[in-house]
Amino acid sequence: MSKRLVSVIVMCAMMLLAVVPSLAQEDLSGDLEIFSWWAGDEGPALEALLEKFGELHPNIEVENATVTGGSGVNARAVLKTRMLGGDPPDSFQVHAGQELIGTYVVADTMEDLTFLFEEEGWMDIFPEGLIDLLSTDEGIWSVPVNIHRSNVMWYIPANLEEWGVEVPADWDAFLEACPTLQEAGVTPMSVGENWTVVHLWENVALAELGAEGYRALWAGEKAWTDEDVVAMWDKFGQILDCTNADEDAASLPWQQATDMVVNGEAAFNIMGDWAAGYMNTTLGLAPGEGFGWAPAPGTEGVFNMLSDSFGLPEGAPNRDNVLAWLRLLGSQEGQDIFNPLKGSIAARTDSDLSLYNEYLQSAAEDWASNEIVGSLAHGAVAPESFSSEFPTVMEQFLASRNAQATSAAVQALAEEAGIAGGEM
Repeated sequence: MSKRLVSVIVMCAMMLLAVVPSLAQEDLSGDLEIFSWWAGDEGPALEALLEKFGELHPNIEVENATVTGGSGVNARAVLKTRMLGGDPPDSFQVHAGQELIGTYVVADTMEDLTFLFEEEGWMDIFPEGLIDLLSTDEGIWSVPVNIHRSNVMWYIPANLEEWGVEVPADWDAFLEACPTLQEAGVTPMSVGENWTVVHLWENVALAELGAEGYRALWAGEKAWTDEDVVAMWDKFGQILDCTNADEDAASLPWQQATDMVVNGEAAFNIMGDWAAGYMNTTLGLAPGEGFGWAPAPGTEGVFNMLSDSFGLPEGAPNRDNVLAWLRLLGSQEGQDIFNPLKGSIAARTDSDLSLYNEYLQSAAEDWASNEIVGSLAHGAVAPESFSSEFPTVMEQFLASRNAQATSAAVQALAEEAGIAGGEM
């Protein structure tokens, strides 16, 4: 056999190997259930992803299974019933970090996705710290589709100008402005249902304890009964007195708490940057003019992060289809389709920022330069045994405003969860 013929055969074989995986993807068929809480105002971003997936895999029938409820509070309960009952969805939305690892990875109900990260080159394209958040010593457990920021204060610039109020740099400045706003008939800070109060709390804690002290709570290096932690709860109580927490908050989803700011009923709201997606995509407000933002008081230079991700449950009915879905989620194209609509930035480091609005470009800049901490309210830093019970402690504090008793209660909860620092 001539060398030329051998070369031709080898070349043809290499071309065939390159084509087969592509053909295999095109030949995928059957069903794919995507379980999430992205409905209503958060739906367009997911729908755009599903539309792209349909273009890539037209023979796959996708079931968009959503359970409404902000921050996934309702979806997580339904998911746990299904996972523990041996009826997993093909893939499900979960906050990266302990929300997945401390609940389902420890129960051996998820597949290790290290092979997928290596195949797709993601080890070099997702930040190392984010991969650490997704990982244990045994593997990598989910694919991040975005990065959200928890510590953002939202406001309407024209309203603040009318009321003669400036954006507060710290919580003491906010408390000083509180009487002025209340005398004008304005709620200084809007909150909604319980999880939005927890969301506010984590950013007060971050400001009052600093990034190091905040991280120490979750690392078991700091006691909840420490003097500065008790003082933080006292400060939080003062801030709550400047909110609608004792009025109608418990019945308000986060969108309606945001609406209070947009409608001039409230001056500020602390919410993740999905609020930017809501105000821009749903309400049609332009970033910078229609709405403004700043780091939550006292958190300048710190990025309190969370990430939405999807994994592969053990026994997923349509495993190959799930892998195709995860490949889209982790791709540059997929992330740049999803995030500009969602009000988040890409988890990848190579996204096309020209596709993102003014707010998201500023968030991307801060993500690259700020000190990073993880969110309690959105599953990053604490096991479910802690985070699922913390809202009950919050309800008790809302009723009592007793900082000492609350600190002792959370210390006991942390001890039960195995993340307590100090001694009782």
